[in-house]
Amino acid sequence: FRKDGFLVLEQFFSAEECDSMRSQIQKIVAEMEVPAHCRTEFSTREEEQLQAQGSSDYFLTSGDKIRFFFEKGVLDEKGNFLIPKEKSVSKIGHALHAYDPVFKQITHSPKVQELGRKLGLERPVVVQSMYIFKQPGIGGEVTPHQDATFLHTEPLGRILGFWIALEDATQENGCLWFIPGSHTNGITRRMVRAASGASTCVEFVGSEPAYDDKQFIPLPIRKGGLILIHGEVVHKSELNSSESSRHVFTFHVMEAKGTTWSKENWLQPTPELPFPSLYT
Repeated sequence: FRKDGFLVLEQFFSAEECDSMRSQIQKIVAEMEVPAHCRTEFSTREEEQLQAQGSSDYFLTSGDKIRFFFEKGVLDEKGNFLIPKEKSVSKIGHALHAYDPVFKQITHSPKVQELGRKLGLERPVVVQSMYIFKQPGIGGEVTPHQDATFLHTEPLGRILGFWIALEDATQENGCLWFIPGSHTNGITRRMVRAASGASTCVEFVGSEPAYDDKQFIPLPIRKGGLILIHGEVVHKSELNSSESSRHVFTFHVMEAKGTTWSKENWLQPTPELPFPSLYT
């Protein structure tokens, strides 16, 4: 992990644990009510991000709620679904770990806490969580990025992602790709809250360098596997053009000891939901 910036732990979670998360998310989607004006299409392309999430309070205030974001091309201009809603969701975020009993139990499970201790985390707190669907045929690409661009700390190196495959993640359905060792070069781009009165509520400072595609290696992983992701390692995933989905539950923790969470981050702890301790 220290050398590459990521670590693959196969069979970290059981098939039963994965299935419990999938059936829970089915219930959440079945009960999903999103007003048409709040339906935003999720994208990782910078100009589309600023247009969709950046102009949306729905995104900016989702840090302490369970909110829904949709794939590109599934909504008409009035925000109505063009395909069944359960096939249109891109991700659900950002506080499943706090408000849903199944995801809370997984996030704080004894084996996750033990892993945190093995990694030397002294005061880890959970900052956000997401369920990612990567829908068959339309699951959008995630462009090369570093998580610290969006979750900035002083000093850097205090953010860690836990990425749990709830189905087999293959090259065909959009597994993760990494540039090994790329977590040692700092970051050159940040997404920050825009000044009040700006046309978007977030903006990017700096720019993402052009990455050499040949440097990326694929990380297929079987159902139940866990990938640990250093906050500065460069990673991406391709469009899912296959006929199978690639469901994932992922959450980020921050080592809070001696760390400042940037006030400019889009995601902020709230009085209703301070960042909870990973250790219970």
